[in-house]
Amino acid sequence: MYAIPLADDAELRPLEPWQAPEFLEHMDRARVNTDPWIPWASRSTDLESARATLQGYADRQASDTGRIFGIWLEGTLVGGVMFVHFDAAVGNCEIGVWSETAGEGRGLISAAVRQLIDYAFTERGMHRVEWWSSSLNTRSRAVAQRMGMHLDGTLREWYPHNGIRHDKEVWSLLATEWAKPDTDGAATDEVANEPTGA
Repeated sequence: MYAIPLADDAELRPLEPWQAPEFLEHMDRARVNTDPWIPWASRSTDLESARATLQGYADRQASDTGRIFGIWLEGTLVGGVMFVHFDAAVGNCEIGVWSETAGEGRGLISAAVRQLIDYAFTERGMHRVEWWSSSLNTRSRAVAQRMGMHLDGTLREWYPHNGIRHDKEVWSLLATEWAKPDTDGAATDEVANEPTGA
């Protein structure tokens, strides 16, 4: 198995169905961070549903339509990133993220997103990376801005969640706009948050 260093004590690794018990424990800790924006954690409330979530992404990986990765900090799963959608034929993909409180404030999400963007553009030849987030989710918006993404528009009152209808912002980055960042000290900012449409 491979791991990509994100910091001296943190790494990005594939998240697979056999890790469902660890993923479920993490989701129990992450609910407070994800549930205000999207019911990501509520899709994994017991071992069976946690395994199903990870199996769904394993199936997407096998069909080259999505993929999920975990972020481990000092050996503990604290968050992750994913290709919510991945369409190699068209050249478009969407990245989503999430984190528990222990994974915040260290730039791990931003560092992991940089890895996925770079993979999409430089290794897979994708044309466009998208980022969808609630207009109320300022931490998610900050990641998009940090990556140099452009706000394409806002889908007003696009989805109901927690008793309100959220506006959904659509951000994007084109391959011609991406310059591989200097990885030294890349993980100096932070945010956390949402797995849109995952």
